[in-house]
Amino acid sequence: MTEHSREPERDTLYLSAPVNALVEGIYRQNTTLGQLREHGDFGLGTFNDLDGELVLLGGSAFQITGDGRVHRPGDDVLTPFACVCFFRELTFEEIDSGFTDLETLLALLENEFPSPNMMYALRVDGDFEFVRTRSVPKQDQYRPLTEATRDQPTFEMSNLSGTLAGFFTPRFMSSLSVPGVHLHFISEDRQRGGHLLQCRAVRARIGIQILRSLRMDLPVTLDYLTADLSRDTTQALHQAETEQG
Repeated sequence: MTEHSREPERDTLYLSAPVNALVEGIYRQNTTLGQLREHGDFGLGTFNDLDGELVLLGGSAFQITGDGRVHRPGDDVLTPFACVCFFRELTFEEIDSGFTDLETLLALLENEFPSPNMMYALRVDGDFEFVRTRSVPKQDQYRPLTEATRDQPTFEMSNLSGTLAGFFTPRFMSSLSVPGVHLHFISEDRQRGGHLLQCRAVRARIGIQILRSLRMDLPVTLDYLTADLSRDTTQALHQAETEQG
């Protein structure tokens, strides 16, 4: 079987790099979106120099930049961190009454998980009364991730349809990917989105896929090869994820 004819990676989470590298300030890598799509049609991440939030949905990539605009980046655009899979839901649930806030959604999601020790791909399609997101502006010079996320702009949206795309990662994998539930939003008209901070929905459909295996590439850039990734960055990552939340 040739490289181009091999079967897609079923129920596999692909990481372009460990998230610890991003937390330690390695904001540039050599993975292109074209290479990323070889490993999945669904997922999230960021772009070199933290230039916005990535949503990969149905094989199409969207870049929500720090000014709130949505772009369609080319296959040659680079990412320092992304996690993707070929999304094929195993179970789904219709939430006709919706949910009141992000905390309620997280409880609904985690109630559907057979075990907290597995990885899951999560897709939530719905009609939202309210969504608040954020996006990191492009960093012209190095700043720690916690500082870069602290200053990023937030965006509030009302009465729109859209999709939440993301993953659940077990806590014991926190050096590899964002632990817990990590979600990005893209509106149905593909004009608005970002890293999810809060939401309220009047209707939702939750699709879940169990991911039974992990594939991760290790970068070969000088910054990565010489970085000290031995320290526990869980607290810094949690702060970066929840800042302004």
